[in-house]
Amino acid sequence: MNITKRSWAQRGHADHDWLYTYHTFSFASYYDPRHESWGPLRVINEDRVKAGTGFGTHSHAEFLIFSYIVNGTLEHKDSMGNLENLKRGEVQFTNAGTGIRHSEYNRNRDSEVHFLQIWAKPNKRGMKPHYETKQFTDEQKTDKLVRIMESTDRLGDGKHAIGLQADLSMDASILSPGKKVTHEIVAEGPRKLYAQLVMSKRAQPEEGGAKIKIAETVLGEGDGAFIEGASGPGKIEIESVGDTPAEFLLFDMGPEDA
Repeated sequence: MNITKRSWAQRGHADHDWLYTYHTFSFASYYDPRHESWGPLRVINEDRVKAGTGFGTHSHAEFLIFSYIVNGTLEHKDSMGNLENLKRGEVQFTNAGTGIRHSEYNRNRDSEVHFLQIWAKPNKRGMKPHYETKQFTDEQKTDKLVRIMESTDRLGDGKHAIGLQADLSMDASILSPGKKVTHEIVAEGPRKLYAQLVMSKRAQPEEGGAKIKIAETVLGEGDGAFIEGASGPGKIEIESVGDTPAEFLLFDMGPEDA
């Protein structure tokens, strides 16, 4: 495998007062031709939204959009009639399909909401918009990989994961120091992967903090890793080598850009 680390400080970054954010891929005013997408992944933003503020009503079409709540409460409201207050452990998924309008707001008056906003390109166009939310507890994720998102082609009968219309899966874990987890590549043949370690603060700790190790590459809080050359059937081991539990997301996808 070939692993390319993307340091937290190399990501796009913006501080709008109401929104403090890091961008893995080109987004809004941040543009880097080397980082526009990865397989079907198009956006991984780590957002902190100030109390009493948020994203006003805006439109989306032909994207798969999901929000992974880290801390705080995020209000989601959309043109399909959905209104929810999302808390830690909940993952909200929207297939924008032919078009939706939604807003995301922090109604809390004294604390920010911290979440990862992720977009992927679907493998079909013109689909009917769809919305769903599922909860994945800390207990489920502690020292295990839990499948959060899964291609509808691989979802099976259990359907615990949220199904999405792309050759993409997403696992989450909260890995205690010294513990390891093993990811089994989800499909046969060449695959791309991407790992993202969640930040506990607005910057990576100068010392200590959460860290994970993939092969010989060590990631600290906010760091990511592009992984090429993987192939299924196969396995990838991830070890927690920091001082605190490491919460991270692991994406497994087809090799072609969508």
